[in-house]
Order: sequence, then C-alpha cells, then structure tokens
Amino acid sequence: MQWKEVLSISTIEFAGKKYEVDEDGYLQEPDKWSEEFAELYAKEEGIEGVLTEEHWKIIRYLRAYFQQFGMAPIIRKLCKDNGINKQKLDELFPTGPAKGACKLAGLSKPAGCI
Repeated sequence: MQWKEVLSISTIEFAGKKYEVDEDGYLQEPDKWSEEFAELYAKEEGIEGVLTEEHWKIIRYLRAYFQQFGMAPIIRKLCKDNGINKQKLDELFPTGPAKGACKLAGLSKPAGCI
C-alpha cells in the first residue's frame, strides 16, 4: 500500500504565540488551545467582534464532547443538546460548524460533517 497524502503543517501566530495548524487551519497541538486562541482565531472564521456566550456554549460543548468520545458530534445532536437550530448555528459560525466551530474549539478535523 502506498500513501500519497502528504499533510502540510503551517504555523500561525497570535499575540506572540505560535500554533501549528494543518492545511485546512485545524489546530495540531490541542494542548496549546486556550480561550484566547479561540477569540483571536474567530476573525479568521468570519466572526466579527468578540465571541458571545452563545458561541462559547457551542465551543465548550464541542470540547467536552470531543474529550469524552474522541470525535465531534453530528449536527443534529449538537443542535438538540444545545437547544439551537441549524440556521442559528450557521449564523454563529459563518464557515460552518465543522469548519468554524471545531477550529475555534481546537478540535482536529472532523472525519465527516458534524
């Protein structure tokens, strides 16, 4: 079996701190995640201003779910458990829950859509 996929790692810098991300912008060093990282990275994900409590509710849920199950939840579960609909989720995270929300939560790239 031959592996042709090559993972490209980049370094981004926020507030004097360096973070390794993959070619899609997912954090590669989860232990470096912080709320400061999420706040700073939010602009890259199309979120203007500061993260609201609604953003943090989703981000914290994703982190807790990932820590417990080792993967991101499906969208239906994410919405149901947080009392939010898909439309509102898309408003909160303009690049989508798999991209925006998971990136801000410091999760690895989901295997499929969440």
